[in-house]
Amino acid sequence: MRAATFSPAPLRAMLAAAAIRNPTVNLADYTSYDALDLADLVRRKETTPQELLDLAFAAHDAVNPKINAVIETWREDAPAELAQMPARGEFRGVPFLVKDAVLHMQGRKCEMGSRLAAGLVAPEDSHLMARFRKAGLVAFGRTASPEMAYSCSTESVFRGATRNPWNPARTAGGSSGGAAAAVAAGIIPMAHANDGGGSTRIPAACCGLFGMKPSRGRVPIGPDADEGLNGLGVELAVSRSVRDSAALLDCVEGAEAGDPFVIERPKRPYLEEAATDPGALRVGLMIDPFGGGKTQGVVADAVMRVARDMEALGHRVEIADARLGVPWDDFILANARIWTVNLAGWIDALAAATGRTIDETTLEEHILACYRYGAATSAIEFASALALRNAVSRSLGDWFTRNDILMSPTIPTLPIELGWFAANSKGLDGLGWTALTFSVTPFTPAFNFTGLPAMSMPLAHDAASNLPIGAHFAAAFGREDLLFRLAGQLERAMPWRARKPGVWAGG
Repeated sequence: MRAATFSPAPLRAMLAAAAIRNPTVNLADYTSYDALDLADLVRRKETTPQELLDLAFAAHDAVNPKINAVIETWREDAPAELAQMPARGEFRGVPFLVKDAVLHMQGRKCEMGSRLAAGLVAPEDSHLMARFRKAGLVAFGRTASPEMAYSCSTESVFRGATRNPWNPARTAGGSSGGAAAAVAAGIIPMAHANDGGGSTRIPAACCGLFGMKPSRGRVPIGPDADEGLNGLGVELAVSRSVRDSAALLDCVEGAEAGDPFVIERPKRPYLEEAATDPGALRVGLMIDPFGGGKTQGVVADAVMRVARDMEALGHRVEIADARLGVPWDDFILANARIWTVNLAGWIDALAAATGRTIDETTLEEHILACYRYGAATSAIEFASALALRNAVSRSLGDWFTRNDILMSPTIPTLPIELGWFAANSKGLDGLGWTALTFSVTPFTPAFNFTGLPAMSMPLAHDAASNLPIGAHFAAAFGREDLLFRLAGQLERAMPWRARKPGVWAGG
């Protein structure tokens, strides 16, 4: 009788099956790690991308019905997605979610939170999506956006309201509220977000996360566009740790062929900057917003405490004398013109692509009003808005030649109640809607207008309401390095990751 020939293949299959039945990482572990931690586990073969994806789906199933953050998942296509994963990548094997706005993923819907675009499928990856893939991220679903991403609360007729994991009666922010709620609730450690007036930083503040808006031109958005919203819109992510956002920006920064300009590349990786002491910085503190409004007492007190802690770290913090250089009403008008003219173009293109009419059956009342306002804006009025953008950029740019950081609250109140916008938006035109959104989020839009980098950090928390409070920091053009140095220092000095919301996938 011949001796049996040993083959390792059946043994490997048995071991793989046992690994699936007995996962090396449980859900509590999964939700405790940031994205770089998870990638490191994959790199050291202590878990597998499949196991992490299974955990992401389990986390989604546990919490998403309570918060409505994720509007679509692609379970049946997971094997194909994993098969396309590169052999290397900073985030190889880490589950990821993309926002239902601007970013294109080949073969996936991009509906802009709107009935007008329902079912519209992207024919190719955008440049940024290709870079996400190259980094090893495994996208398995889409997060909610308000219609046309033009709101600071993620509520839409098409997809319903996204709820804040800290208090489901409150907003998760917008327009990247679905992304922020998903990360805050533990579905994934980091998710794609974009920011045209605060849409990354506002949800980060509402949900207790880190959110960075890079400088204009730092992250490519092509090939379908050169600049989002004439330079107001910028892409990146929300995350639970500073280093995840830093490492992600390392993976995706830099121009593509055909981009309108090339910003100076960083001198060293942002991940290294996040671990570097920033030294003593000149910090201007602004408690009340540019427009003359007042910040809620609990928020003002919290940001003042953060400022005092920064002084203890060696920074020189003084009341800021930063100015927009133009009247607040003119600033709102210019933003309204830029936003609504772009919006009108998007809506016309979506209607042409879907064959649907532009009316009350396809657009929400306030977005339809914005469309009509943008369509009626003249070329001369639009050009004057761009000229005013230049004036604001010169004013704040000059301020940053004498100062390192402009600090403020991210939003002037605790997260507002869901339904507030619906109750207050009736009968508004495009200018009125812009003024309403800016009244709730007056600190963030100036940095989209000017293209300066800015970030929100969850450095404070209101015990009475159990809601996070974001502190906002901006720097001179191209100085993400400085922001990441400061962010890393503040994260170490005032850590936040031990705080967990009531809706939490980790149990």
